[in-house]
Amino acid sequence: MNEDAMSIPLSRRAREVTPFLAMEVMERAQALQAEGREIIYLCLGEPDFPTPRPIVEAAAAAMKGGETTYTHSLGRLDLRREIAAHYRRRYEVEIDPEQIVVSSGTSPLMLLLFAALLEEGDEVILPDPCYACYPDVVRFAGGRPVLLATRQEDGFQPRADDVRRALSPRTRALLVNSPSNPAGSVLAPARLKELAELPVPIVSDEIYHGLTYAGEERSILEFTENAFVLGGFSKAYAMTGWRLGYLVAPRSCVRTLQTLHQNFMISANSFVQVAGIAALRRCRPDVERMGRAYDERRRHLLQRLPELGLRAAGTPSGAFYVLADARHINPDSRALALEILETTGVALTPGIDFGPGAEGYLRLSYANSLENIDRALDRLAALFRERGWA
Repeated sequence: MNEDAMSIPLSRRAREVTPFLAMEVMERAQALQAEGREIIYLCLGEPDFPTPRPIVEAAAAAMKGGETTYTHSLGRLDLRREIAAHYRRRYEVEIDPEQIVVSSGTSPLMLLLFAALLEEGDEVILPDPCYACYPDVVRFAGGRPVLLATRQEDGFQPRADDVRRALSPRTRALLVNSPSNPAGSVLAPARLKELAELPVPIVSDEIYHGLTYAGEERSILEFTENAFVLGGFSKAYAMTGWRLGYLVAPRSCVRTLQTLHQNFMISANSFVQVAGIAALRRCRPDVERMGRAYDERRRHLLQRLPELGLRAAGTPSGAFYVLADARHINPDSRALALEILETTGVALTPGIDFGPGAEGYLRLSYANSLENIDRALDRLAALFRERGWA
């Protein structure tokens, strides 16, 4: 390497994006695995099920049939109509297909949305803890994330009174996530209604809809039209690598979002959108089958956690995560997660990844087989007994 090579400065905006610790743990785990270690991954929200066959077959047929060109920048109309029909069936909400923007996953849509909503220094209220990437997306779009302290007894979901006190003249949105990552909690209808009545637009991340085990999740669109919904196919349909998501937006905002999408994303893959149609039309039984398996794992994991001296932060009723309180072992969750990984080969996500409100916690994903979950817990139990932690 040329030692005299020019040092290329990078933007402050880029340098301020923080590492995604769940990915960092996974990458360290992969390095250990490459050295011959046996690793059990309980760190990522990656379904262990294969994508249902009707989805795969629909995509293959679409590719063979020449569905490999650009689509409308809002997404294929037949997919947008199917998404609107899903909301009509599932939530009794009427959505115009012209309110839907389809893209390559919800992450780019989140970035486009906050780019549209925020001027430099505008604020977005985020529950603490929250999904690790939310604050970075807000900052990258020029905004300021305002972390709202939440309570373990509430499943770390926000209360309307607390949000109201956090509002300022610069507040442009409140972001909620139900079922939530990392706690797996689901907002009750009454709580959603209270949040919807606040004088601020709601951005509702509903990516884990379809994965609830006690009651049913509700869409924010049942309570207000003054909201943006992020939804997609990755979690419930085991389609993480397909990269297909959508944004439902108020009519007045769609044209601006479409223009941004045209410039920066163009369109989602045509044949992947065909796969999304097959998911919505034909794969409800597959979603229910996978949901039953997740529920069995959830209950088993909760039953065994006390063996480790860990206490779940409430009973998760959605998604596929348990947030476990390990503050009595080590308040530095990153150090603890790495120690556990190096010692046992079990990859867990440190709570600090989700904000200061989850520091000292560990997130365990049960998007893995019962056999692997048991093997991981056996390893953890042995370590905890040896160290006197249990």
